[in-house]
Amino acid sequence: MQKFSELPDLPPSLLQAVDALGYAAMTPIQAEALPLLLAGMDVQAQAKTGSGKTAAFGLALLAKLQIGQGRLQSLVLCPTRELADQVSKEIRALARFIPNVKILSLCGGIPLRPQLASLKHEPHIVVGTPGRILELLSLGELKLDVLQSVILDEADRMLDMGFLDDVTSILNQTPTTRNTWLFSATYPREIKALSKQFQRKPTEITVDSQHDANVIEQLFYKVDIDEKPAAVLTLLRTQQAESCLIFCNTKVDTNKLTDYLFKSGVPTLSLHGDMDQREREETLVQFANGSSRVLVATDVAARGLDIKALPLVLAYELPADADLHTHRIGRTGRAGEIGLAMSLVAATEMNRLARIEILMDAAVTWTRLPSRTNTSALPAPTMRTMVIDAGRQDKLRPGDIVGALTGVAGLTADQIGKIDVFATRSYVGVSYKVIDQVMEKLRVGKIKGRNFRIRKL
Repeated sequence: MQKFSELPDLPPSLLQAVDALGYAAMTPIQAEALPLLLAGMDVQAQAKTGSGKTAAFGLALLAKLQIGQGRLQSLVLCPTRELADQVSKEIRALARFIPNVKILSLCGGIPLRPQLASLKHEPHIVVGTPGRILELLSLGELKLDVLQSVILDEADRMLDMGFLDDVTSILNQTPTTRNTWLFSATYPREIKALSKQFQRKPTEITVDSQHDANVIEQLFYKVDIDEKPAAVLTLLRTQQAESCLIFCNTKVDTNKLTDYLFKSGVPTLSLHGDMDQREREETLVQFANGSSRVLVATDVAARGLDIKALPLVLAYELPADADLHTHRIGRTGRAGEIGLAMSLVAATEMNRLARIEILMDAAVTWTRLPSRTNTSALPAPTMRTMVIDAGRQDKLRPGDIVGALTGVAGLTADQIGKIDVFATRSYVGVSYKVIDQVMEKLRVGKIKGRNFRIRKL
């Protein structure tokens, strides 16, 4: 296993960040890609979700950064807001020991005016979705003339979502001297053409696109379509998982299954494309910090979902795209954990299953559904989400929140969950047993010497 410290071109500040984040050794994609990225070469990398690619290109672009030059030097394009937010958070974490780095997330679906205001002082790094980046370029608000590197993250997904023309237009406005780093789980013809047009003799890297069967166990169940909601409930009661992500193919099924589970006594959140930005953020926050055990989602959550430990993934219906099945199950079995992926398959889905078997290079083994007589309740969530109406714009950091919770509120470390700080709001998981007392103490006391509005989500 190769260590980050063995890379001669990685500055001490980044080695310090890697150590603080607990990255003991490089993943295969990092070991193969980082030396090439640091050497200023164009790279075309194929890797599965959760392979560590974000840290690979994040460390490389930060290593090249010239802080004294207050200009935009790196642009990361992502297919969804969720992935863009996750990528920007990880880059910020890697940049924690580099003073005065400005990283902006610029995505569609949220008001343009605050983003225009944030661009008054030019950022060093921008992470965004193609539509919003192209809009800002057309307004003359984003300057790419000294850009060092462009990263296309999950390029195949951007193609699936119809962003090819936008991406091409953006790349046409970048300096020819820039590096272009292309990361994709699959390489269809259009992505290869994009690479040929915009990359300079890229080095191709391929990391195994299939998930290790020793890390992720897959179970397949034959279930009639109208029996699927009851089957989901049975599997949840049987598994008693700490958390479960359930994938549906449509918003209609997402809402129907969420309602069914809720009426069956299982507190459930849903996530789909019709929700506005704040609703989506707050849903993801609650699921990630343990305030809810079950999330039912369309494939908007298949990539870019920042959940560190997810023991169970369940497919309510197989996706039409076999590669998407790989991305779904890749949400579990991460960071050394063993994961379980379950799929409910109706008779009408056998063609989809055949494509998955071809991709897996193996026939699936059917599993019998457990008895439906099990009426056990699922484990209750251990956390509730507290909202602080202040964020990065108020210079509020996670450390400030932890200080107030352990100081003024008197909490121990195990009573504090995941903390998410956004531009104008912050969310923190707090043990449900003490959240009311905590809120009372914080309303009387202060966070970072100031009083902020505090409420439960």
